Amino acid sequence: MPITETIEIQAADGYRLHGTLHRPESGPHGLVLIHPATAVTEKLYLSFAEFLTEQGLMAVTYDYRGMGRSAPKSLRGFQARMRDWMELDVTAVTEWAQQQFPQLPLLAVGHSVGGHALGISDATRHLRAAVMVASQAGYIGNIELPSERRRVHLLLTVIAPIALRLFGYLPGRLGLGGDLPAGVAREWLAWCSQPDYFFEDPTLQARRRFGDKHLPLFVIGFDDDLWATPRGITALVRNFRHCDIDRRQFSPIEVGVEAIGHMGFFRRAMRPRLWPQVSGWLLAQLERHEAA
Repeated sequence: MPITETIEIQAADGYRLHGTLHRPESGPHGLVLIHPATAVTEKLYLSFAEFLTEQGLMAVTYDYRGMGRSAPKSLRGFQARMRDWMELDVTAVTEWAQQQFPQLPLLAVGHSVGGHALGISDATRHLRAAVMVASQAGYIGNIELPSERRRVHLLLTVIAPIALRLFGYLPGRLGLGGDLPAGVAREWLAWCSQPDYFFEDPTLQARRRFGDKHLPLFVIGFDDDLWATPRGITALVRNFRHCDIDRRQFSPIEVGVEAIGHMGFFRRAMRPRLWPQVSGWLLAQLERHEAA
């Protein structure tokens, strides 16, 4: 059985993040950092982290500021931006791991915005390799199904701004998952309205940051994911100009399940067919590096 340990990590601005360290029974081959998606807490990733320990890998799950165990009692008036997740929180977790376990190669699995963070965070330089799961440029126009595109457009451009004014944060009950801090939501909504997503935001310098990265990437998407469409994934990963990219697209039929969607990869039903694809790829990257 894996050994779990509650951890607390302080970001550069002093904010404290809460997470879990998952240790295998014997000495690990590497340490995998699992970066969450928007409006998702670490709970979604616990089963996958346990699976990784069974493959001889240590894993870290955690919550971004304003989410899950890293959130204050009330989000009203809480100050956080989506870029803080990528620039401060992901960087803090990566550097903590590098300092605590300098003997272990670092790997990462980024889900949706967690994959975006691999391009934004300067701490990606510490990683040996990384996996991007359902990570796409979030421009609404990249959603290919017309009915879903209309629904998301209404939600993000009309309903969400009204909710932010009323509540002071974006309630998860609107269908986005967990409650989102207002600053996170506003920045995300602005990026989703731009055809080139956050690459159009001059204050983020995303194109330069993505272009600075040099590491192997395993990029995976799913045919029934209405948000991370092949077009949206391409619009994001083409900016990793100096990364060796291995890209795969999976269908539910191929995996033997009814649906995968944007969140389904991390559910236990994906353990037999999908999870070994990721753990096998990560272990192969470690073996290639040792052989070089």
